[in-house]
Amino acid sequence: MDPVRTIQGRMAPLDRANVDTDQIMPKQFLKRIERSGYGPFLFYDWRQAGGFVLDDPAYREATVLVAGPNFGCGSSREHAAWGLQDAGFRAVIAPSLADIFRANCVKIGLLPVELDEPAVRELLALATRSPDSTVRIDLSAQSVSADGIESRFSIDPFWKECLLNGWDEIALTLRADDAIAAYEARRPDWLPRLA
Repeated sequence: MDPVRTIQGRMAPLDRANVDTDQIMPKQFLKRIERSGYGPFLFYDWRQAGGFVLDDPAYREATVLVAGPNFGCGSSREHAAWGLQDAGFRAVIAPSLADIFRANCVKIGLLPVELDEPAVRELLALATRSPDSTVRIDLSAQSVSADGIESRFSIDPFWKECLLNGWDEIALTLRADDAIAAYEARRPDWLPRLA
């Protein structure tokens, strides 16, 4: 996973509340075993209905999704976060994010940002009014800025450290490689050994 420090890019406004992971990544696309290739199926059912915001050429280069409250609710489907990242998004901003969805984002380096509702409403309005406007998210400062809009966000300190350093679960385990090797070296002979 690449470190996440600052993200600057265009926003895509998804002014909907309670967007669940089944809507983000429909069930028929969960048969894949890879973590990549989900981008084309993002919000598939809504896109089939036509007129969906992410199909608007003005938002094609967006790297930050700005959404309504309770984004990512529903099932624990990690495919939803994979699809967003595979479609080019580097961050999701909403007034509230489902806990499991937020954790799935952090594990892959997709920055979950919760801002107060008035700030999100301002960002949604800006992105709708000016699709070429950009937002800057600074993880170290825990700040979001765009065209005069300034806001700060909270993030779990452990998750922040992981994102800043690019540590996924495997990288965290490898940081303890010496301790793991020392433990394995002193285990009794009758216990199974790593190959």
